[in-house]
Amino acid sequence: MSTVQVGLVQMTCTASKEENLRKAIEKTREAAAKGAQIVCLQELFTSLYFCDEENYDNFSLAETIPGPSTDSLGALAKELGVVIIASLFEKRAQGLYHNTTAVLDADGAYLGKYRKMHIPDDPAYYEKFYFTPGDLGYKIFKTKFATLGVLICWDQWYPEAARITALMGAEILFYPTAIGWATSQNEATNTEQYNAWQTIQRSHSVANGVHVVSVNRVGFEQDGAMKFWGGSFVSNPFGSILYQASHDQEEVHVQAIDLKKTDEYRTHWPFLRDRRIDSYLPITQRFIDED
Repeated sequence: MSTVQVGLVQMTCTASKEENLRKAIEKTREAAAKGAQIVCLQELFTSLYFCDEENYDNFSLAETIPGPSTDSLGALAKELGVVIIASLFEKRAQGLYHNTTAVLDADGAYLGKYRKMHIPDDPAYYEKFYFTPGDLGYKIFKTKFATLGVLICWDQWYPEAARITALMGAEILFYPTAIGWATSQNEATNTEQYNAWQTIQRSHSVANGVHVVSVNRVGFEQDGAMKFWGGSFVSNPFGSILYQASHDQEEVHVQAIDLKKTDEYRTHWPFLRDRRIDSYLPITQRFIDED
């Protein structure tokens, strides 16, 4: 089909996994009632963003994938006839954990998972303490409604990840996200950070000729020290904003995406045609030293 209805669920979270999952289910139902065919939930939506500290107790939040959450969401996907993109804390084995997104098709089938490849380690974002870098490579998922590419939060800053996923055949790039402002920052810094975050993702739309859907959490966490900035958005294959959420409200939005636009923009702006793949070997190096 050409036009796909995509639902974005931007929400606050609490310390209760059960409460967060219930809320995500309710909001997925709301999106489906508005006509959504694909629903994307934010990064690690079943918990608070626990990576603000290095705390061994937080490993108890993890679960297997497939597991309890994917079972619940798979049943919901089948009931509603929608695709669900669900970001979860995966326990792969004893002492081995990943930041992982599962995809449930519209018949409830578990299509597989993507494990976050780029793992940050910054103040209040101590993800390397918890997550092993992904080892499944970049992934696409052929769902009932579209072929999806799924990347996760910190991946969104890397054009290589978007490019590879698009080259694999992704028609839409989805970015479940958890990113915010330190409440100690001034407004100019906040604005600059949000603009950079949105701009880099819009550039993935332009360079690859695909829609980008970025879904962020919202609300104060970390005892009020961090305000997750929401601002979930959809950009078209030339980077134009089709929808942008607020920075401080829970929102459920359904956006129509015309998949034919990819062919239109790629034909008029043939960036893929003109790639000089014979010249790109240096990109596999960490840094190119003069000597």
